[in-house]
Amino acid sequence: MAESSVTDLNQMAAVARQLRVDSIRMSTRAGSGHPTSSLSAADLMAALVSRHMRCDWSRPELAGNDHLIFSKGHASPLYYALLRVVGAIGEEEMMTYREFGSRLQGHPTPALPWVDVATGSLGQGLPIAVGVALAGRSLDRLPFHVYTLCGDSELAEGSIWEGLDKAAHYGLGNFTAIFDVNRLGQRGETEFGWALEVYRRRVEAFGCRALVVDGHDLAEIDQALSEARQQPEVPSVIIARTVKGKGVPEIENLDGWHGKALPEDLAERAVSALGGPSQLRVQPPAPEREGAPPEQLPVSAATLPRYGREDKVATRKAYGDALLALGALPQVVALDGEVSNSTHADEFAAKYPDRFFEVFIAEQMLVAAAVGMWIRGYVPFASTFAAFFSRAQDFIRMASISGADIRLVGSHAGVEIGADGPSQMALEDLSNLRAVHGSTVLYPCDPNQTARLVAQMVDRTGVVFMRTTRGAYPTLYGPDEEFLIGGARVLRSSPQDQVALIGAGVTLHGCLAAADELAGSGVTARVIDLYSVKPVDLAVLEEACEVTGGKLVVVEDHHPEGGLGGAVMEALSLRSQPPQVAQCAVRRMPGSGTPAELMDFAEISPPHIVRAALRLLGR
Repeated sequence: MAESSVTDLNQMAAVARQLRVDSIRMSTRAGSGHPTSSLSAADLMAALVSRHMRCDWSRPELAGNDHLIFSKGHASPLYYALLRVVGAIGEEEMMTYREFGSRLQGHPTPALPWVDVATGSLGQGLPIAVGVALAGRSLDRLPFHVYTLCGDSELAEGSIWEGLDKAAHYGLGNFTAIFDVNRLGQRGETEFGWALEVYRRRVEAFGCRALVVDGHDLAEIDQALSEARQQPEVPSVIIARTVKGKGVPEIENLDGWHGKALPEDLAERAVSALGGPSQLRVQPPAPEREGAPPEQLPVSAATLPRYGREDKVATRKAYGDALLALGALPQVVALDGEVSNSTHADEFAAKYPDRFFEVFIAEQMLVAAAVGMWIRGYVPFASTFAAFFSRAQDFIRMASISGADIRLVGSHAGVEIGADGPSQMALEDLSNLRAVHGSTVLYPCDPNQTARLVAQMVDRTGVVFMRTTRGAYPTLYGPDEEFLIGGARVLRSSPQDQVALIGAGVTLHGCLAAADELAGSGVTARVIDLYSVKPVDLAVLEEACEVTGGKLVVVEDHHPEGGLGGAVMEALSLRSQPPQVAQCAVRRMPGSGTPAELMDFAEISPPHIVRAALRLLGR
């Protein structure tokens, strides 16, 4: 590509000045924000939006638009200034930065239609951008490009390198990361300061192309952005040496200004020196093709698996079978963390290899890629062992802030997994996922229930988590029974019930066995399958309290904090007469053993359930 003309460079310089002026103006008015982090990257963004980012900003929904994700979300003043220079927002709205009720929050969120995903928790924007690029290359097959702006402090996050590794693995030439290496972090110099050679070696070691530039030389930046689009199979990383606070000589490259708005007198001098406020507008290049979102078929187009009462099928296997059936829907994609032969996502992979993505042992990237697929309009199912989703808990939390619709399926949960020992036993997952805003948490007990719930996950909004079981247990329900999210199923009941046994997943089978044993002692026990852990069926729980006088035994293969017991007690906390709740949960650190040995050790086996019920009844 030919070098930029002087006119182009002058125009880009004028755009960069406006971006700096607006970043100062809005943050000074707000009295908070990160203007110095915005100033360092203004030249990078001016070049990008002026000549390289192919986007119709008047139509943010356009499938062919390039994407820009600010991984350094604290540089939000720069992002909002960018939106003004392309005509997406006006000056009046720009000056509402950080005000209550404004769309221009302290860190960008999808309250603005041009923002793909919430950022601000560092290290997340880049891997999510990789997920978007992966969808563009492998699913959409559209020529859009994905850019992400990163700060140098966040380059210490492992998730950044997980993202670059997967970008190289999948040959994402449609992805460009821009490293704003301004040397200064929140409390001093970053890990490597301006040692650009260190970053170059690391980038190349992960299989990406490194382009080292002066981040304030518009001609160098322009040339690097041109070259980045010319590598069809190799992702590019522009490593830019920048100066924090660039454009305000009084604070350039000075420590102690991170996250601080400029005082009004300094802001006035800086704005004046930069030429004052301006009303520039740029007309970025149009996308190569408009494209179209993925086709969306109704769940009814898929034929779910059916299991007989004589079948013993692990719910993890039923998940794989149901996911395979949902492959009939072109919008469904699957991702896994190198355990698909255990989660049974390999069934989908075998039949639909073009819509299956192996993310390997990189759980942060697994969730990030799922979010990227959602951004592009797909329905992602991501699976791994339930314990390992804890590594990606911050990504899950941020996904909820973004309003992302992602489906997470965790297998091998609880002491029930047996001899592998506690490192593999998810005993915190229900609590972790219940605490996520707007989440749904499901824990099926048999294959037909699993298949029905997996199908409902397709159209469910927010973060949806399903816990599946390693072992195979009896099939309790017929293939035509319905299970609504937010519901529960009462398997045993009578008007004379003296106590209610509440379980889900593997512990429901123990509750049934305990009810049989209690019946032999003259105690009638109600058995409740609380397969929807969040939202929970309050009506079923209320009725159980009324009939039993509030005597409930909750049994869970989980730590006592925040799981099934937490869900039940929170739901019933406002009753005028609170229930008496005995909670059978995993209170001691387990080791290796058989599932039966470990469930007995944890005191969640049928004999322990019986004893808990009898204690409640004073026997």
